[in-house]
Amino acid sequence: MTKGSSVELEVDVVVIGAGAAGLMCAATAGRRGRRVLVLDHANKVGKKILMSGGGRCNFTNTVTDPDDYVSGNAHFCKSALSRYTPWDFIDLVEQNGIAYHEKKLGQLFCDNSSKDILKMLLAECESANVEIKTHCKITSITKSLTDPGGPFIISSSSGAIKAKRVVIATGGLSIPTMGATGFGYQIAQQFGHEIVATEAALVPFTLSKEQLQAFEGLSGVSANIVVSCGDQSFREAMLFTHRGFSGPAMLQISTYWKPGRSITINWLPDIDALNYLQKQQDSKPNTELKTILSEQLSKRLVLCLMGQGIENKPMRQYTAQQIEVIALQLSCWDIMPAGTEGYRTAEVTIGGVSTDKISSKTFESQNEPGLFFIGEVLDVTGHLGGFNFQWAWASGIASGQVV
Repeated sequence: MTKGSSVELEVDVVVIGAGAAGLMCAATAGRRGRRVLVLDHANKVGKKILMSGGGRCNFTNTVTDPDDYVSGNAHFCKSALSRYTPWDFIDLVEQNGIAYHEKKLGQLFCDNSSKDILKMLLAECESANVEIKTHCKITSITKSLTDPGGPFIISSSSGAIKAKRVVIATGGLSIPTMGATGFGYQIAQQFGHEIVATEAALVPFTLSKEQLQAFEGLSGVSANIVVSCGDQSFREAMLFTHRGFSGPAMLQISTYWKPGRSITINWLPDIDALNYLQKQQDSKPNTELKTILSEQLSKRLVLCLMGQGIENKPMRQYTAQQIEVIALQLSCWDIMPAGTEGYRTAEVTIGGVSTDKISSKTFESQNEPGLFFIGEVLDVTGHLGGFNFQWAWASGIASGQVV
């Protein structure tokens, strides 16, 4: 990667954004003999790849399905995902000798480091003669007024660049400290595309001061739960933080949450709460409720729950109706988050460039021939667990095969 000089270049394809989707597209196009230039305003490429999966990159999920994606058009992702599957990317990983393991639920991680995936992508680009320029700020993308069917003109800090095809792979707004901007959305609007309202997704929740006081002392405590919002539910772990709720369960449900809505937590997802409490009342009538619950949940969590409307006393002292109420509270605990941590810590951005005027097969704009949008910049958002990377690979391959 080198800083660009102020000379005019003419290439076949310019890919804007040196992330997962952009690098995959560039390598694919380069192998077809295209002269490809990748531009990125950041000081180095693949920053989100490097930080993903706790530094080990959850690079795909073996059970990827279109239902694992949220979009205004539920069918849009099907074509690309069916043509480039997780197994295709796994083959590439294995060909490059990268050791990996399955953590859970089909999630695949590098054994060593996320750097292995980035090195692989850069090696693929190098072998395909792809040129990559960092520190390159783009000021505009236009078409010649005298030759509207001609090449795109990209004005940048590296000089004026002409390209027959331009691929927007700029990602969303998540983690601005990594260089995320709304540039891709601006270009989409410039060429007549609608933007589906964007929000932070796969993001921790924040709680109000009063709510935090109710869960005081639980920061760092985890619990296996089912969390629901509307008709969506996830069975995963949650983590209490000093600001609210995090962990896979909460990140997953955040994609479906809207301000002013509550989320519902089942603290005892593996058992029938009512049946369990009734049996415990029969077999351990003199045992206090907090002791009974501590067999299923951490003692610190039990004490917090007991302080929020559940009276503690020996099991024999509860009426049948009280047992039913307690069981309902434990399996359907409603709470309304104050908000989320926002783009600052969000793993992805929900919303983005509407897919209405984008080809699901090639990712080319139907408004402007030669202009393509791939990856997270589009209104396609995957669940937590490697699905967004698989979308990046699949959309990158699909566009790279035609640009």
